[in-house]
Amino acid sequence: IFQLHRIAFFPLNLLLGQMTDLIYTEKELVQSLKEYIKAEESKLDAVKSWADKLDVVTRASTLDPEGYLAHPVNAYKLMKRLNTEWSELESLVLQDPSDGFISNMTVHRQYFPDQEDEKGAAKALMRLQDTYKLDSESFARGKLPGMHHNAILTVDDCYDMGKTAYNEADYYHAVLWMQQALRQMDAEEEHVVSKADVLDYLSYSVYQMGDLPRAIELTRRLVAIDSSHQRAGGNLRYFEKLLSKQLNELNQEGQEPATEEPIQLGTYKRPNDYLPEREIYEALCRGEGVKMTTERRSRLYCRYHDGNRNPRLLLQPMKEEDEWDSPHIVRYLNALSDQEIEKIKELAKPRLARATNRRIIDLNGDARSVNYISMVQRLSNNIASTLCLTKQIANYGVGGQYEPHFDFSRKEEPDAFKTLGTGNRVATFLNYMSDVEAGGATVFPDFGAAIYPKKGTAVFWYNLFRSGEGDYRTRHAACPVLVGSKWVSNKWIHERGQEFRRPCGLTEVD
Repeated sequence: IFQLHRIAFFPLNLLLGQMTDLIYTEKELVQSLKEYIKAEESKLDAVKSWADKLDVVTRASTLDPEGYLAHPVNAYKLMKRLNTEWSELESLVLQDPSDGFISNMTVHRQYFPDQEDEKGAAKALMRLQDTYKLDSESFARGKLPGMHHNAILTVDDCYDMGKTAYNEADYYHAVLWMQQALRQMDAEEEHVVSKADVLDYLSYSVYQMGDLPRAIELTRRLVAIDSSHQRAGGNLRYFEKLLSKQLNELNQEGQEPATEEPIQLGTYKRPNDYLPEREIYEALCRGEGVKMTTERRSRLYCRYHDGNRNPRLLLQPMKEEDEWDSPHIVRYLNALSDQEIEKIKELAKPRLARATNRRIIDLNGDARSVNYISMVQRLSNNIASTLCLTKQIANYGVGGQYEPHFDFSRKEEPDAFKTLGTGNRVATFLNYMSDVEAGGATVFPDFGAAIYPKKGTAVFWYNLFRSGEGDYRTRHAACPVLVGSKWVSNKWIHERGQEFRRPCGLTEVD
């Protein structure tokens, strides 16, 4: 009924499935490390035994060397020790019990995250911080909604977070995390990084945020700690001169000194970025601004759907629930069984590569993909039966998201699907293959809808009107996953082959 053109995978940020593998890898490395320590301890015990035995001998021999050597056996044993036994001891000391551990490390290192992965994970935490309005203290203390495992950030962790932001010229987040590092330092928590280094980054980041009085106060604290700091003195003079100039321009003689109160979330305004609906999108992710009224809810129904008496669904029709009235969004219950979900995840997981942008993998002609394609084809048939219309897999891990976008191609990109020969994307069928403990909603900023993941269900909406024009209201986003893991699979239904299933019309109606 439908041509399966391509299976696409698009991981966003770090994939939780791959990170789960790293958990077991780390456990194996810890075991290898323990074995190395045990071997080192065994080696040291042997060396200590040698040392104790030789200490007794040398104590006796040095009391009366001539008398000691007068005994022919002692003379023989001295020759033997220096010629043979000390060589054996040398060989023992030169043994390297670390070989096994190093070999294990070498085997696993190819799967380790790299610097970009670490940076991506740090930026994911900052993204969660912004979207869900969580302060650095909450993160540092592991106080996240729905969280069942304790995880804290040390002073040095907070410093590294701030430094990551600083190196990206993201002074807003640099301030928040350097301030948190300083707060935990002042609470006398253990740390390796120096307070001078924290104040150095913090004072300059505060200056970049336009807060000269506080930058001056922080730099003075830095000078008081380290008067020989190579930048602090110069920065302080520059900040003071700049502030004096600003006050003169405003005809003010002076200004109150900066407050000693710590910088909090909201002290500074987050700079605007490239996404015009950022605030609306993030508010919907937090469950704010959802325009589900009592009147609208009264227009939503549930029903059994047999696909216009499709033979596949006559005996077991699909359960369909309205999620939104206009544009019409519906949810299908029991769209995927647990067994199907686990099989899809099992087959897809090896092909999900770490990436910050989506990656397309064409499985056509790949013999290893036969089982997967067979299953997806079966699912496609189910979709076809349900919708009377003729896969993509995504795993959202740490802070995984997909910012607001359209599923259809706009007039300014007419050749978006030219190589596929399928026409534009008429509709989207989105399967949720996991529950999510916190975050991860699918939101529509234009009309204020938030659709939450529910394992085994699928949501459907049209991207195009019957006239073929795009429905710009369907611009949507996948909110960052705050706690848990989100697995979804997409089926985009294209124009070709749907001419008799959803005939074109002249008006823009759902």
